[in-house]
Order: sequence, then structure tokens, then C-alpha cells
Amino acid sequence: MRFFEEKRREVMKHIEIYMLEKMPDYLKPIESIWQPSDFLPDASRDTFFDEVKELQESARGLSYDLVAVLIGDTITEEALPTYESWLSMVEGVSTDEEGGWMKWNRHWTAEENRHGDLLNKYLYLSGRVNMRMMEVSTQYLIADGFDIGTGADPYRNFIYTSFQELATNISHRRVASSAKRDGDALLSKMCGVIASDEARHAKAYIDFIRKVFEIDPNEAMIAFEDMMRKKIVMPAHFLREVGLKVGQTFGHFTDAAQRLGIYTAVDYVDILKDLLVEWSIESMTDLNGAGEKARDYLVKLPDRLLRVADRMKNPMLEYKFSWING
Repeated sequence: MRFFEEKRREVMKHIEIYMLEKMPDYLKPIESIWQPSDFLPDASRDTFFDEVKELQESARGLSYDLVAVLIGDTITEEALPTYESWLSMVEGVSTDEEGGWMKWNRHWTAEENRHGDLLNKYLYLSGRVNMRMMEVSTQYLIADGFDIGTGADPYRNFIYTSFQELATNISHRRVASSAKRDGDALLSKMCGVIASDEARHAKAYIDFIRKVFEIDPNEAMIAFEDMMRKKIVMPAHFLREVGLKVGQTFGHFTDAAQRLGIYTAVDYVDILKDLLVEWSIESMTDLNGAGEKARDYLVKLPDRLLRVADRMKNPMLEYKFSWING
């Protein structure tokens, strides 16, 4: 066991050097990247109340399910302190405050922080949301924490973030499309730029893991297999409302997303397929017995999951969220 821990540290030292070189490709300069105030009504202008009224009129056209999904997405974006602290505890990565992994973690967190800020302010101004109920759910999600099955293993953590960032890209992108259909061009634009951020972040983590596969293919393959056997658990899995236990709100949230086609079981399979291609899993050779077994499992998994997804029925609307007014 000690050998594998030391090998991981050596691999992550190598990846850290590569990551620092690639940071400008995957994270944008703070001075030029968009900020929430670029999209929202400006309270210093005489037109502020007219702009808020226009925002609210557009928001009235959003379907119930879309508002529910948007709130769930916002809550998970605002639980950022949990994700930052979780990533800072990964083993085998540098904790040097002046550089290395902590530099990436801080800058990634800074970009992600804008997402919750923007969506929260939009929802507050929209008038569609019981903000106190939403804020309670956000506090619950941060206070409860979550166990996503990665432990402190850097391989499993980066595989998880690769998958999760792709999933959030899909969700925000589809919310943008749905908002446009419902007549809310502002919300569509906001979710579009958030989705673009998530796509860049996904490319980064996918690239980091690609390097791990080049150096330590067997252990990376086993880690990938392990994460897929456990299933990738999104932070939204731990959502709850007042009076409910951890995770009890999640099923209703995913039902809304499934009905709208925002994020479905088929999307889960498609992300897996994308990662299999990105990391050249099927064509990977020079593996030991455990690595080959893990590879074979992963290659066959999409077809198994699709058979399950095909049997899933579209859930009916039968739940009222405490988050939504009216």
C-alpha cells in the first residue's frame, strides 16, 4: 500500500508541473472574464426598477420544472465551500500556497464562485422563489457535506471532477435552451456563459487524467472502474428542504430534470462514452491483469447502462417544492 501511495505522489508531482503550464489555457484572466454585474440590472441607474420589472415579466414564462431545476443548480453552485475544502484535502498534491495544486484550486474556485452569485441574484429579482427556503437548503448542503466515494485519492477525485464538470455543462446548457424557448433571453444568456466555464473546466480535468493514464495506466484504469461501479454521485444528490432528510429532495429534482430533458440517464451514459474516447480506454494496452479487467468492464458498461435507461419511464409532476412561490 505504501508503494502505491508513493507512486501516486510522484505522478501528481509530474501532473502538477503540467497543470501549472496549462492553467492559462483553462482559466481566464480575472480582469477580462465576465462578472455577474455584467448581466444584472444596475441599482445605480434610474432605469433599475424598469429593468427588474422586465426581468420579472420574462421569468413569469418559465415552466415550474425549469424553475425547480434552476434553483437546484443554483444551490449546488453555492455549496462551493464544500468543494474547495474537499479538493484541498486530496493526497499527493502540493499544498504550497504560492503555487501548485493550491493555486489551481483557488483560481478554479474563484471562477466557479461567480456562477452561484449570478444565479442567486437573478432568482432573488425574479420574484418566483421563496428565497428563505432556498437559502436554508443551501446552508444544509454546505453543513451536511457529502461523500462521493473518492476518498482522498487524486485519481478518483480528478475522474469525478471530469465527469461532474461535463454534467454541469450539459445541465446549464440545456437550461439556457429551455429558458430561450420560454422567452427569457437574459436567463438563457447567463446559463450559456456558465456552461462555457464548465466546459473549460471539464477539459482541464480530462487533460490532467489523460496525463495520469500515460504515466500510471493500471492504477488510473482501476480507479476509473471503481468510480463507475459506485456510480458518479452528483452534489445535488444531497439536497434537502426544511423537515426532510438528506437526499429526499434529490429524487424530485431529478424528476423535473428528466421531464424537461435537462439531464437524463442517457446523458450519464453519453458522458461515460465521451470519457472512454478522451482517455482512449478501449485501445489501451500494456496493462496488467487487474488493469485489463477494469478496461473490459468499462468498455462494456455503456451498453448495460443504456438498457437500463431505455426502461425508465418519464416521471409525472407530483411534487411541490418549498423553494417556489405559488
